[in-house]
Amino acid sequence: MSERLAYEVKEVYTKILPLGRVTVYELIKSGKLKSIRVGKKILVPAWAIEEFLRETR
Repeated sequence: MSERLAYEVKEVYTKILPLGRVTVYELIKSGKLKSIRVGKKILVPAWAIEEFLRETR
């Protein structure tokens, strides 16, 4: 993927995964896409994106 450790949710649905905003938030809420909360921000670790892609094959 890249050298970054985490991405903002908007980056996930606009640049990384071909999914809509609502879908990404639903995946996070359901636990299918792991995330961490830092204050009010939700970040998706790079390893979580890779794990999600591996499991959805």
